[in-house]
Amino acid sequence: MTHPHAAPDTPAAGTPLGELHAHVEAALAGAARAWLDQALDEAAALPSTQGTIFVWELRLAEAGRRCGPAYADAVRVLILHAARADTAALTRVYRQGTADERRAVLHALPHLVPGPEAVPLLEDALRTNDTRLLAAAVGPYAARHLAAHVWRHAVLKCLFTGVPVDIVVELAGRARGDAELARMLRDYAAERTAAGRSVPEDLYRVLALAEFAPPHTTDAPHGKES
Repeated sequence: MTHPHAAPDTPAAGTPLGELHAHVEAALAGAARAWLDQALDEAAALPSTQGTIFVWELRLAEAGRRCGPAYADAVRVLILHAARADTAALTRVYRQGTADERRAVLHALPHLVPGPEAVPLLEDALRTNDTRLLAAAVGPYAARHLAAHVWRHAVLKCLFTGVPVDIVVELAGRARGDAELARMLRDYAAERTAAGRSVPEDLYRVLALAEFAPPHTTDAPHGKES
């Protein structure tokens, strides 16, 4: 079922690139598949430019028209990977690209950036109210690299904008027993109630995780660092 805040082409978080490539190739018609193969070959070859722009960057812009909106995000992720785009290149595409290209960069981060260098791109996306960018920003890269206080605010931003928390990768693991997150959620719920607004059902789901206290044991420390 298509997620209401994600396009049909949005790669599932954590999908292996080989699986993603096989799925897209099988789904595309002849002309689109030939274009993709050429675009990937160009990206993998020694960089060539048109003016001051790498050819593979132009292919990112063409992806929707060439392969259709149903697969554009996945195609862009594959091109970025074939180009071996580093943090600087990903940042350039993100800063100069369309919302669609920015979203593809966010989806590509866990495949291309092993460390936290690209966290500023997530932070930028989390400042927007574009729900598709927000959904892309709370994927595997955020789960691994977002600091606790930023991650908590990302969860609240999802609740505020209506992005279902099911899309937050490793939500249960990071939220469980997080007393500070529980406090923030209770405060948010109280603010909405005082304003006569409904409280999202997702909030109570996350709150139940955050309020979870593991059984006390005498042979191991317990508690969670905030």
